[in-house]
Amino acid sequence: MKLDPLIRKITQARGDSPADLVMRGGAVQDLVTGARIAGDVAICGDTIVGIGADYNGTRVVDVSGLVLVPGFIDTHLHVESSLVTPYEFDRCVTPRGITTAICDPHEIANVIGTDGIDYFLNAAGHLVMDLRVQLSSCVPSTEMETAGARIGAAELAARADHPAVIGLAEFMNFPGVIHRDPGCIAKLAAFEGRHIDGHAPQLSGRDLNAYIAAGIRTEHEATTAEEATEKLQKGMRVLIREGSVSKDLHALAPALTDRTAPYMCLCTDDRNPLDIAEHGHLDYMIRTLIGLGVPELAVYRAASLSAAEAFGLKDRGQIAPGKRADIVALPDLADCRAALVIAGGQVVEDAAFAARDTIAPVGRHSVKAPTVTADSFRTTGNREATDVIGILPGKIITEHLHETIPIADGDKRPDPARDLIKIAVIERHGVNGNITTGFVRGFGLQHGAIAATVAHDHHNIVVIGADYADMARAATRLGEIEGGFVVARDGAVLAELALPVGGLMSLQPFETVRDDLIALRAAATSLGVVLEEPFLQLAFTALPVIPALKITDRGLVDVVKFEII
Repeated sequence: MKLDPLIRKITQARGDSPADLVMRGGAVQDLVTGARIAGDVAICGDTIVGIGADYNGTRVVDVSGLVLVPGFIDTHLHVESSLVTPYEFDRCVTPRGITTAICDPHEIANVIGTDGIDYFLNAAGHLVMDLRVQLSSCVPSTEMETAGARIGAAELAARADHPAVIGLAEFMNFPGVIHRDPGCIAKLAAFEGRHIDGHAPQLSGRDLNAYIAAGIRTEHEATTAEEATEKLQKGMRVLIREGSVSKDLHALAPALTDRTAPYMCLCTDDRNPLDIAEHGHLDYMIRTLIGLGVPELAVYRAASLSAAEAFGLKDRGQIAPGKRADIVALPDLADCRAALVIAGGQVVEDAAFAARDTIAPVGRHSVKAPTVTADSFRTTGNREATDVIGILPGKIITEHLHETIPIADGDKRPDPARDLIKIAVIERHGVNGNITTGFVRGFGLQHGAIAATVAHDHHNIVVIGADYADMARAATRLGEIEGGFVVARDGAVLAELALPVGGLMSLQPFETVRDDLIALRAAATSLGVVLEEPFLQLAFTALPVIPALKITDRGLVDVVKFEII
């Protein structure tokens, strides 16, 4: 006779019947008291039912000599920025101990609308990890760009009660909040009392007060310890971010202490398979923070228990009876390299990934850009004074530079000797065919061109180059491969990565994407590029909600003034 699930849990917890799974020989690191607890961990289905005692189990896993910590929770990320589908993202990071990920699918939502959100909601039920979804609040992020879709409060509210949904995703249009834009207010009102995620870079003082008063609870855009401290003092939970471009971990490490740990979390935001392979994911953040002198207990709290509390996930974050069985077994806390991972009571192994059901991809054939030629990238004008986007390596904020660029034959030409190269955005959703050009400094590019359909958050084509013909070749190739990344020189494509799912995600295994990124990075370096991660750095030149100067298909954007110049 099948026992009622509740009775089964109680029975196995008391040892009256064998547990479904027993982890034997390790020691539990308790994140509440800091104690190290010896004894077995008993699991019934997806739930921990016992610790600190001896248990018999239907399956016994030997974790002798290992320390057991709760599964890690990435509190804010865009799976699309990993350049693979949710299935491959799952296979890439879950073995590293990330058992819960809270995603915002606004990248694909900006391309295909609510179909993109629904894709993630449907995929969430078929993964080994627990993928939770925040509903994309800003599609488009502003009115200063052309996106492929527009999502209003009604469409978001209709999905609010889906079991995978936590709340409303990062509210990037902070000027819209503090100046009471009707569309922003409607979305905030629809999610009043639910979790609303923040996005307010460098916001301070009374403007920050107003933003938080709107019901916004969390924030991942703090880039200094001082900024993080003000936001903590005003009641926000601060998420320390370390992505492939946005690297705030070292700056925020001093803010993470035993005292603040209950109110701080970890997130990656945007991290690709190459970065994960070379450095790691949340596991990299954990060992780096510990290496910087942050107390181990504070770091592991931020990685799990504090994250669970911040997002209302009361069923996880501690290895204790009644909690979800998300467990990472580590040989050494400081080194944080998983020897074994349990996710929802499953041992994370090849068989678990192979058993998943899959769903069909979406967003195919989404690149509908106008035909471009070398002449498309001329920058006409009658003033030599020029606004220039200044790249800051490892940051998504940019400088607003001012340079003098001579006009020759009615055009301002790239000047690689001064590291002044042409940048252009080409509308690719088939809406208006806009093309905008400008200048950027900081890539170091001397030859050729680089183009991408990953361009936050509108995901139009963004291309940089020292040669107009190569810019046209790279942009044209993107249409042929359904989007992705292309590096070109002397009329030839040197390297490419096809991302046919909305121009954002590959259909290949993450290992293949990683290898393609290695080839792309080498090709970019051959053009003179000096940045470690040029492709995501390029993507963020087009995001008009991050200071100071950005570019969209509608023009250069002064983000400080929040206007097109």
